[in-house]
Amino acid sequence: MSPPPDSKQTAAETAETSTTRSRPRTALDNQNFIKKQVKSLILTGDLGPGDPLPTEQQLMNQLGVGRHPLREAMKALEAVGIVEIRHGHGTYVGTLSLRSLEDGLAFRMTQSMAGDLRDVRDVLDVREALEVGLADQVIAHYRGTGYERLAEIVDTMEQMAARGQTFAEQDLDFHRTLYAPLDNRLIIDLLSVFWRTFAEVNERLPGDHYTPADAARWHRNLLEAIKKNSAADFTRAMKDHFTGIRVRFDATET
Repeated sequence: MSPPPDSKQTAAETAETSTTRSRPRTALDNQNFIKKQVKSLILTGDLGPGDPLPTEQQLMNQLGVGRHPLREAMKALEAVGIVEIRHGHGTYVGTLSLRSLEDGLAFRMTQSMAGDLRDVRDVLDVREALEVGLADQVIAHYRGTGYERLAEIVDTMEQMAARGQTFAEQDLDFHRTLYAPLDNRLIIDLLSVFWRTFAEVNERLPGDHYTPADAARWHRNLLEAIKKNSAADFTRAMKDHFTGIRVRFDATET
């Protein structure tokens, strides 16, 4: 008796497709139809990140669509991280990507620079809510120990501040290191998106309404709260951090 076929491949090859009676009528409808069918194929086939999808020709046959609309739909799915197109090798199930979110936020925040900075403030509010909300988890993890890498980063910040240097790279490194032990990749990715989009706008603001020494002090206070194993102190230090950042926006508008 021959061995049973691979379950993932079988599911992919036998994924249900709509009949000609339900075919979309417009190009946009067609693209949405294809995207829906490809996502259904991934889900019903129990395919995970990195698993290969059927070939382009196989998908054309299964879905009853042409090459051009299929490629356009695949590009749209790739833009949101659902699939990954490896030219010359095929198409694979993608991994979570926040690239489209980052691009959209960056554009809106750049637009906001010419107005009332509303979108910039909104992003800052969301980031603060997320980081303050993680205080209990952070303190519960560290329990007053295991903060050596954070201490090294803060020491570097203070040394650079003493020389009048800014430390954007160390700032991002601190926040990534701070939350890495929580073992939640989405938290790291979201904070990185917020941080990068904000940092780009922050560099364009006129004037310096807080100094590198101020920024180093904010991070030192966060570190001291971890050392003391105090969620209350950590929350207070994080709020002070964001209050200090907002001072720059308030000064820009005056």
